This record gives sequence, C-alpha cells and structure tokens, in this order.
Amino acid sequence: MKNFQLVPQIHTFNNFKDFADEFKIGEGDLILTQEFIYEPFMKYLNLKADFIFQEKYGVGEPSDEMINKIIAAMPNKKIKRIVGIGGGTVIDISKLMVFKDVKDCLNLFEKKVPFIRDKELIIIPTTCGTGSEVTNISIAEIKSKHTKMGLATDELFANHAVLIPELIKGLPFKFFVASSIDALIHAIESFVSPKASVYTEIFSVRAIEMIMKGYMEIIEKGEDYRQNLLKEFSTASNYAGIAFANAGVGAVHAMSYPLGGVYHVAHGEANYELFTEVFKMYSKKNPNGKIKEINTLLSNILGLSHGEDVYKEIENVLNKLLMKKPLKEFGMKVEEIELFTDSVIETQQRLLVNNYVELSREEMIEIYTNLY
Repeated sequence: MKNFQLVPQIHTFNNFKDFADEFKIGEGDLILTQEFIYEPFMKYLNLKADFIFQEKYGVGEPSDEMINKIIAAMPNKKIKRIVGIGGGTVIDISKLMVFKDVKDCLNLFEKKVPFIRDKELIIIPTTCGTGSEVTNISIAEIKSKHTKMGLATDELFANHAVLIPELIKGLPFKFFVASSIDALIHAIESFVSPKASVYTEIFSVRAIEMIMKGYMEIIEKGEDYRQNLLKEFSTASNYAGIAFANAGVGAVHAMSYPLGGVYHVAHGEANYELFTEVFKMYSKKNPNGKIKEINTLLSNILGLSHGEDVYKEIENVLNKLLMKKPLKEFGMKVEEIELFTDSVIETQQRLLVNNYVELSREEMIEIYTNLY
C-alpha cells in the first residue's frame, strides 16, 4: 500500500526576480498569469518569455470554454515550459496546457484522449489556499453539465512548485480568507480520509494549527495584520495541498461543486458553506474514529473545554472573517436540493470514496436542507 508521494520539487524565493534569474525564464517559456500580477512583479524584467493573460479569456473560476480559448491562443512554436502564476483558475488551466494536441479539454476530463505530455510545468500560487501546486488534479466547470469535473492523473503534477509570499501581498481580504479556508478544509478533510496515513497527518495537523492560529491573530489585530503572516499562510496552504494530494478530500468538496457550477460561488466560500454540516453528520454516524481526533485538535486550538460544541465555535471564528449564508441567498431553489444531491452522486464518486463514513442520498439531502 502506497502511503505517500511528493512529486514536485518545492522552492521558495523572497521575490519574483530571484525566481526568474535562477530558473532562467526566457525563450521557450509560456507564462499563464493575470495582468494585475504581471504589471508590478514581471513587466520591468523585460523577460523574453511568451505571456497569456487568463482574464482576457473569461472571468471567474475555470470553465471548459475558457480553457479551450486559452489553449487555442497558445503560440504556434516550440514551448518547453509552462509557468502558471496565479490562483486556482490559472493553476488548473496551466496543468492542462502541458499536453500535446488538445483542442477540447472535455476530452481530457472524460478521458477520451491519451495524456501525451510534451512540456515541463512550473507552478507559482498567488493565493494561500488551493495547494494545487503540489497536486495532480485539475478542476473545471463543464458548462454543458452544469457542474464541476475533476481530472486526476500523475501527468498533471508540476515539475516545480514555487512559493513566493510577495505575490500574495495584493490579495484582497475576502479572497485571502476564502482561499485559506479552502486550505483549512483540505487539511481537515484529508485528515479523516480513509486514505490518510501517519505521513499525511503530519502535514494536515500543521496546516490546521497554522491557519487557525493565524485567523485568531487577524481577528485580534485587524485585517491588515495578515500581511505579517503571508509566509505562514503560503506554507500552510502548501502543507494542506501535500496532505490532500495523497489522502484526498471528500463530501465537503463534492457537495460544494454544484453550488460553484450553477451559482458561481467562490470555491473556498462554497466549501465553507458545506464544511460544518458535513462534519456534524460524520460525527453523528461515527463519533469515535478519526473525527474525534480532529475535533480534539480543533477544541485545543480554540481553547474549548470538554463538551463544548467545536463546530459552533469554529463557525463563530470563521464568521468574523467570512459570513456564512443560507444557500437560498446564493439563488439556490428548494427543488435543487435533490437535483444537486443526484448530481453529486453521479459525477463526484472520485471524491465521495474519500468520505470519513459513507453518506446516503437521504443524508446528503438532509445536509443541503439544513443549509438551505
């Protein structure tokens, strides 16, 4: 039984220039990024690489339509390396750009074409949440199916994952919180996954500790204090990514996908909507397994005494940073409770196999109903 792997080499730099110098970024490199990142950190270097600005091809999280437009815009010349510099959208797209002769990315997600990789991949995250720089997963909204789909294959691993906390400085507070909540949930879900091991648990626990303690400092000292914690949050996100790359995430992510796919709720925020309700159901069904360990860890971090409601308190903390709302406030309709449930069962078995305990259709309906 394989317990653990870490494929990308992990690098850290104080600034983008140091990275560009060491990696000799130039001809043969195609950089996928966004203009608001390019202007302050790259433009003055006059790099001879080719650039594609993701936002010129669509806004929001990645969709198959956006990805296909970007693939079509790739220069018609030999590209040796793809460099993805951005948040989850840029990273997920950059992973799909390493393949040879792909015109419709849906064929990749449905595994209708061979995965022939002919380029190296370097990933530099500019948020503190996806952890995607160390995973072999790409997620996209599939417009025709009204949901998100994930592709998981080792050909999607980056050769190099690069952490540059400087690039997170300009991240607006709401995006900082939403992305780091995503990292927190990566760490918590992967801890209780049946695929977890003593190796992944080390990364999960450390990520949870760093993020939760950082949140409490920000609540105490104000939003701007996050600028003092960029290295910690960047590292914690990376740790959480390492954990979930090996152990996987489960029902929280699976059940959040229709909310993101239909109502375009940001990924981290959608995960937060489902997080505590899923874990309450887990605790109800089997309170004495790994979930008891994670609840004890969270209780200790939050300073709770025995018997206090850990999920109520974690919501009290997170709501001071990002307020949780009823699902109907996003536009969700009551009849979509069953439609979303059936969509999750049909399309997200890749994630549902990582559940702490199996959830029935009725239990998923109950979770959505409680949140509605």
